[in-house]
Amino acid sequence: MAGDNVTNVGDNDFQKQVLDSEQPVLVDFWATWCAPCRAIAPSIDALAEQYKGQVKFTKLNIDDNQGTPQNYGIRSIPTLLVFKGGQVVEQIVGAVPKARIEDALKKAL
Repeated sequence: MAGDNVTNVGDNDFQKQVLDSEQPVLVDFWATWCAPCRAIAPSIDALAEQYKGQVKFTKLNIDDNQGTPQNYGIRSIPTLLVFKGGQVVEQIVGAVPKARIEDALKKAL
């Protein structure tokens, strides 16, 4: 369900892919059964294309990976976390307009 510029991550590679990243990273916590998650997927894919090389885009399936969502207190999906330098700098919960996601990315750059 991820576009060409979006990487699937899991509990096993979260440290390497997200926390150790030189670039800001957007993590989309989602599940296959989540309709709002599917609704924002095209916006995520479009922003991943637009910010290619500036921001890393990842998706983490909460059904397959339960440790990381628990560590970050993810209680509802979709939840988007923006990491910079291994720290959460922005959190968005729910299906929001593309412009709201872009605003969060701009703050991290």
